[in-house]
Amino acid sequence: MTTSLTHSDSVVVAASPEEVYDLVSDVTRTGEWSPVCAACWWDEGATGAVGDWFTGRNVTPERTWESRSQVVAADRGREFAWLVGGRLVRWGYLMEPVDGGTRLTETWEFLPAGQEFFAERYGEDAQRQIEQRTRAAHEGIPATLAAIKRIAEHA
Repeated sequence: MTTSLTHSDSVVVAASPEEVYDLVSDVTRTGEWSPVCAACWWDEGATGAVGDWFTGRNVTPERTWESRSQVVAADRGREFAWLVGGRLVRWGYLMEPVDGGTRLTETWEFLPAGQEFFAERYGEDAQRQIEQRTRAAHEGIPATLAAIKRIAEHA
């Protein structure tokens, strides 16, 4: 059950890689583009550097929950990424300069530690829970990218 589950998608945004980075790395704005994460806030003193932590409040029709995440990549104009729970799921954004702006790629990886955590937490229901999160990533990433593109291009 501990195979790596990954998904990514890309969009070209008519803005510089640095402008796109500044937008996506401001986790306090996540609620503007995420279909699930309604709000995020930094721990006191955090600046968005590697090692910093933030909390996200997620809302779906079934439930509302908060998760803590740690920044694992903060390379302005190139990559911003974080680990949910510090080890469970890796989300990130990659920026690449292209004609017309920036190719923004959102990445998602349900890590083996996350799958093991779900097995312990949900027991026989773990596979269904993992499939639900995987489906949410597959549906949410294109919606998120479209919203980020709209926001960045109308800034």
